[in-house]
Amino acid sequence: MKLARVKTAGATRLVAVIDGKYLDLAAVDPQIPGCLKALLADAGGLARAQAAVLKAGANGPWVTGELATPIGSPGKVICIGLNYRDHAIESGAPIPEEPICFSKFTTAITGPGCAVPLPSVCTQIDYEAELVVVIGKPGKKIAEAEALSYVAGYMNGNDVSARDWQLHKPGKQWLLGKTPDGFAPIGPWLVTADEVANPHDLAIELTLNGVKMQSSRTKELIFNIPQIIAYLSQIMTLEPGDVIFTGTPPGVGMARKPPVFLKPGDTMDVSIEGLGTLTNHCVAG
Repeated sequence: MKLARVKTAGATRLVAVIDGKYLDLAAVDPQIPGCLKALLADAGGLARAQAAVLKAGANGPWVTGELATPIGSPGKVICIGLNYRDHAIESGAPIPEEPICFSKFTTAITGPGCAVPLPSVCTQIDYEAELVVVIGKPGKKIAEAEALSYVAGYMNGNDVSARDWQLHKPGKQWLLGKTPDGFAPIGPWLVTADEVANPHDLAIELTLNGVKMQSSRTKELIFNIPQIIAYLSQIMTLEPGDVIFTGTPPGVGMARKPPVFLKPGDTMDVSIEGLGTLTNHCVAG
């Protein structure tokens, strides 16, 4: 299934995306919540949503509206840095021996079609296309062999980064460089794990104003998804709706000669094979 949230005239609704149309799940089964995070927190939530899709068939009920952020307030937004070998090399960093982890605040989360404000105090703002993993059930000390069973599905993400704050402030302000409002677009929807045969061999790319800047495949990840989940869950409980940005491939703006940084009016498109395209535009913040 493709699950999304849609802003309609009356409310924001949880929908299944079918052939470009939006099926109102709660209109088929009133016990289905309007929040994707709440659906994932219900152990039988995804099965209930699938049953509603099968029950509705081709008859709807369909709704129209604009796509909203699939998960508006994840409990945790966890990011993995330097997780593509070529990106580590272009960044002038050693190849990591363990996952490099950082986080963003939930106020950084935004959705498809939304504006990304570029703060006036940041002068070197960069894009980063990423595969995002969404956790589907709680777990701690998860074995690698079991890790994929904790994944609800996958989304596109863009780890927007203020490089001047991240790398050039005293002490390197990684957190503040990564977490300005709107610096974590996700979407356009969640594709459930059963529809992604191999998350470790998906084409991933980012275009900036129609020009391809990043292009790779997720098979180039240094640490794969089970390794990341096992590593994180050694010390924290992963919960339904938590999102994990798995790292970005080479081609980021700071590594280009000359560097390419975002400016108001720019449009970023993150495309991942089988997951669709996440589009956001930049505005002055």
